[in-house]
Amino acid sequence: MHPSHRPPRAGTKQLTTALRWAAQRRRAALAHMLRGACYGLGTGAIGLAFVWLERFM
Repeated sequence: MHPSHRPPRAGTKQLTTALRWAAQRRRAALAHMLRGACYGLGTGAIGLAFVWLERFM
């Protein structure tokens, strides 16, 4: 049998669906991590600003 005439593998739709589901969740997880990092940087910057302000008052 020639390689290009192989029958489709059983369960490929389920595998494709599972991979698509994982990719969507990975994007959501990365978005949440980025949001958390931005909040952390903002909170740290405000904290440092207040510490700096307290030192000069």
